[in-house]
Amino acid sequence: MFKTRLLSGVVLVIAALALIITGGDVLLISTLVISYIGMFELYRIFHIEKSLPGILGYVAATVYYGSLRYSFLSESMMLVLGLLILLMFVYVLSYPKYKTEQLLAAFFGVFYVAVMLSYVYQTRMLDAGAYIVWLIFLCSWGCDTCAYCVGVLIGKHKMAPVLSPKKSVEGAIGGVAGAALLTVIYGMIFREAMGSSTWHIVVMAVISAVGALVSMVGDLTASAIKRNYEIKDYGTLIPGHGGILDRFDSVIFTAPMIYFLAVYFIVL
Repeated sequence: MFKTRLLSGVVLVIAALALIITGGDVLLISTLVISYIGMFELYRIFHIEKSLPGILGYVAATVYYGSLRYSFLSESMMLVLGLLILLMFVYVLSYPKYKTEQLLAAFFGVFYVAVMLSYVYQTRMLDAGAYIVWLIFLCSWGCDTCAYCVGVLIGKHKMAPVLSPKKSVEGAIGGVAGAALLTVIYGMIFREAMGSSTWHIVVMAVISAVGALVSMVGDLTASAIKRNYEIKDYGTLIPGHGGILDRFDSVIFTAPMIYFLAVYFIVL
């Protein structure tokens, strides 16, 4: 299992490197495809992955990503209200075919998966996005790795004993510190290429530390949903890791956080 997990993890990192370095439409389309898969995994829990509410969710995600590329939605609330109204049409016209939680899941999935993941692409498209985008992964996957290592070595105090018994307070602290340290190292390596000052690197490290805290919420959120519906993994797409939502659960939360913090606090 460890070899399988390690190998698939290496492949995943290589794929992420290729897509993010390429950027542009390639990254946009690949992020949309990843969102489709993640939404499918979430919708499958509520048995709407192939039903009309689920299809409306996929369509809404497509419209949103299309708008990111071509800017035809002048107001984001148009998508929110439009999707909500369409789902309510389906709810009342097909009543009692669908339960309330199924319609809520269809609505939730668009924003929890597709919209939040889109900030990987949106961060990459910032002026210094080719460098800033990596903070998303440093404070999600980096935090996860550091937290695991520290937790195994010295973890004693349970952080969320009911929700995730293996996670410790020591591991969480190690994850936050590790994400910040990795960012400092990253910043020093690419300092000249980014044209950044020591102050910029410090700001990036603080942003990664905040992002690492948020990534833990993302991880625990995905775990809470799985526990509520008594499933082990969201899928089997990534050997040794599970589904898209099992691997990108923290990225979903850190991507928008890094985007907005970068917009407001990083000027390279």
